[in-house]
Amino acid sequence: MRTATLGPAQRAESLAAMAASELDVLVVGAGVVGAGTALDAVTRGLSVGLVEARDWASGTSSRSSKLIHGGLRYLEMLDFALVREALKERGLLLERLAPHLVKPVPFLYPLQHKGWERLYAGSGVALYDAMSMARGHGRGLPMHRHLSRGRALRVAPALKKDALVGALQYYDAQVDDARFVATLVRTAAAYGAQVANHARVTSFLREGERVVGARVQDVEAGGEYEVRAKQVVNASGVWTDDTQSLVGERGQFHVRASKGIHLVVPKDRIHSSTGLILRTEKSVLFVIPWGRHWIIGTTDTDWDLDKAHPAASSADIDYLLEHVNAVLSVPLTRDDVEGVYAGLRPLLAGESDATSKLSREHTVAHPVPGLVVVAGGKYTTYRVMAKDAVDEAVHGLDLRVADSVTEETPLLGAEGYQALWNARARIAARTGLHVVRVEHLLNRYGAMAEEVLQLVAEDPSLGAPLQAADDYLRAEVVYAASHEGARHLDDVLTRRTRISIETFDRGTRSAREAAELMAPVLGWDKNQIEREVQHYEKRVEAERESQRQPDDLTADAARLGAPDIAAR
Repeated sequence: MRTATLGPAQRAESLAAMAASELDVLVVGAGVVGAGTALDAVTRGLSVGLVEARDWASGTSSRSSKLIHGGLRYLEMLDFALVREALKERGLLLERLAPHLVKPVPFLYPLQHKGWERLYAGSGVALYDAMSMARGHGRGLPMHRHLSRGRALRVAPALKKDALVGALQYYDAQVDDARFVATLVRTAAAYGAQVANHARVTSFLREGERVVGARVQDVEAGGEYEVRAKQVVNASGVWTDDTQSLVGERGQFHVRASKGIHLVVPKDRIHSSTGLILRTEKSVLFVIPWGRHWIIGTTDTDWDLDKAHPAASSADIDYLLEHVNAVLSVPLTRDDVEGVYAGLRPLLAGESDATSKLSREHTVAHPVPGLVVVAGGKYTTYRVMAKDAVDEAVHGLDLRVADSVTEETPLLGAEGYQALWNARARIAARTGLHVVRVEHLLNRYGAMAEEVLQLVAEDPSLGAPLQAADDYLRAEVVYAASHEGARHLDDVLTRRTRISIETFDRGTRSAREAAELMAPVLGWDKNQIEREVQHYEKRVEAERESQRQPDDLTADAARLGAPDIAAR
């Protein structure tokens, strides 16, 4: 089984290796597009470096709706090319590239008008299924079906009887977005890419007009590296314009940030066996099954404040509760909300002021020699964006370079996943874990679950769940630091696990236990453990305070009350 270990030693070695000799490609930004770009480039045989100022997926790519979908509403906009492309990618991820991470999820679309709406919406969903099947990648999902009001209410008893006259049910897919990106990064590393998080680009190296690399600051250990590369790919998402300014170029396009917020509530608050998709006056609202929880989102509003920590205001939360309560027989209240998260979509600015009308398509440009910029797009189509970015970079290389092979390259953990899933009862008997625990590990790590189980075999205490977040084993916290590049408590509680949004305490009751588990791997003393815990608690309190504020300005000011990273 191919694997890669991203512990502290490997990070230091990667930074040193990047500075030791000229790379073919240096990728700046390790969200889903940057990580995908690194994987695309390295699997073509190129030498590749990937640097990220904060943590893998710490921006947009950990704060999405966590859907892998074709974009049903883009059909209504007649954007058939975007839908067709996204449906193909959805199929590849479900069936070949990441079946351990990407899973089918059903959605119910309530109909509110008799006759015409069933014909109109039904035609759209039928076309959606047909386009998926036509690409040869739709066989893994059931086809849509029409439901009467009675049958719809049996599937989703939580709905008000007068909220629908019937319904359509169709399938899309979902993913833990941050976990997917961490797996992409590890896959790139397994094929030879040098990768480092908490490594910030402070400036670009220039020879005349040409960009020939970047200065990279090691945020963790201090010091600065000169990383030379024949081509640099800027994949920094909502930070694209900021990164472009380092070369004194505004660029050939402008990226605007659109804020989307999501609420997380316990599963028992909404009695339904299916997700929901609801129309709003501006867009659509999803109620998405998420383990023992529901994710409710999203909003779509312009944002020009702090990009690192977008804040959800009280008005944002009220908006989502108001719209979902319009169809629920038992309304949700603020007290039902376990978690809240806000993310920013990088949209290509157009003529429209409304962010919901800006382009979800992507673009690639070569603004100066040696520098490629990729921006826009959807999470689902990250692989296409990555391929296009590398294709553009290849034009600037004096090499014969192979075509992209990522359509045929499964992510780490995919190979052998189905065989291990079939053997899950036997694995449970061998390890002494309940079969539900084994299923949880397989659906988070695929075949690499064996590495987590090895930690438990070496120290049986790691087979116990975290005391205040019992969905997760103690071993998963250790594994995040030893194998997945987690450097701080926030990395583990917010992205390697989802404890920060899946518990009413937002992870504060798990903070000390998790920090003590990470400490031996990362060489923390008692003072550093204390700093990590205090930093995390301050971050949570700042987020709670921001969510009590009436608008974006006051929410942003409250969220900035917590420091960004625990100081050593």
